[in-house]
Amino acid sequence: MQFQISSELIEKLQFLVEQENNEELLLHLEDVHHADIAEILTELSLEEATYIVKLLDSQKTAEALMELEEGVRERILDTLSAKEIAEELEEMDTDDAADIISELSPERQQNVIAELVDEEHADNIVELLRYDEDSAGGLMAKELVKVNENWSVTGCMTEMREQAENVTRVHSIYVVDDKNKLKGRLSLKDLLTAPSHANIQDVYIPQVDYVNVHTEGEEVARVMQKYDLEAIPVVDEMGRLVGRITIDDIVDFIKEEAEKDYQMASGISESVEADDSLWRLTRARLPWLVLGLFGGLGSVYIMKGFEEALEQFPILFFFTPLIAAMAGNVGVQSSAIIVQGLANDNLRGSLLQRLIKEVSLSLINGLALGILVILFGYIVGQDQLVSITIAASLLSVIIVAALVGTFVPIILNKQGIDPAIATGPFITTSNDIFGIFLFFYISKLVLGF
Repeated sequence: MQFQISSELIEKLQFLVEQENNEELLLHLEDVHHADIAEILTELSLEEATYIVKLLDSQKTAEALMELEEGVRERILDTLSAKEIAEELEEMDTDDAADIISELSPERQQNVIAELVDEEHADNIVELLRYDEDSAGGLMAKELVKVNENWSVTGCMTEMREQAENVTRVHSIYVVDDKNKLKGRLSLKDLLTAPSHANIQDVYIPQVDYVNVHTEGEEVARVMQKYDLEAIPVVDEMGRLVGRITIDDIVDFIKEEAEKDYQMASGISESVEADDSLWRLTRARLPWLVLGLFGGLGSVYIMKGFEEALEQFPILFFFTPLIAAMAGNVGVQSSAIIVQGLANDNLRGSLLQRLIKEVSLSLINGLALGILVILFGYIVGQDQLVSITIAASLLSVIIVAALVGTFVPIILNKQGIDPAIATGPFITTSNDIFGIFLFFYISKLVLGF
């Protein structure tokens, strides 16, 4: 049954915190899942949340901290001493601990690391901090189960029991040689059914998917998705096993990347949250709003250049928003499909083939919409030449917008720029300008003003 976090529960906990009734507080939170603890902490004030974090045992609060939104977690960590943070990190896997400590200032990082009791745990965290957070090295955890190819099955079982104590979940058993180079993986079924006197090198599976510490997170996600992996080993430049990435870590990474792409497509230039400061939110939003402003001003001056056309055919003015909207919509549709294909690495064929396909699709869509415009003009008694002008303009605008929406993301991707930027105001604004210009230029050719 799902745990319900009601307003009555929050009020009760607030009262217990105010009364410093630790015994009853612990009783209320004893069997609560760490994810629900995180949700409760979000509902409380900073002082109340900090009080509970310090009261509960480190294992539960460590797990709860990882479930919190980054902004909430950052505020809570600011209230804790270096020693208190270190106590929480001792209970975390190295990858989670590295994520937490990377959010601290360099000075606090050093202070917290100095407070860690487990030196091996501290060394592992420091090693992970050296890697880019979006690389395999930054995503991996050091905790894993590995066995030497020269071990006997009996000796292997003893070693595995000791290693498994530090691993939350044993997804895979990896096989290494005397130099710690990854050789393969070990099936638990084969291990249990093998003769006790057999060596691991006689029963392990030499085929194993792996990634390098510098492999980008997107590529790690693609490999794990393609081969349906729950975990994947990570090796260094010499092929030595240094860690593993589990499915929960890669799901979190995919979620974060999707949020970044969504914000970028919405015209937000950096990752922000609703609770961030006004300055940071303004800094993230304003650049694209400025671009939209100049794009709008450009459209105004284009229309001003065709002032004579508007005087002779004022009805054209009322179709301007239609043309601009269709140009923006088609451009976003085309770019969204391309960006998705680039992200999933399933975009096939050359750029020329892709452009030809988009032109063909645009012709079909443009002709269909153009016919509807002509029918609409006939029904409302509009001049047929004006209807034909609008239909021809719409067809041209759709083709150009589709080409821009296809071409720009591919070029950005080849230049190493995130193509998600092309699905937002960049495409919409540029297509608005192209659309308005084409509309009035074609109107001038057809109507002859």
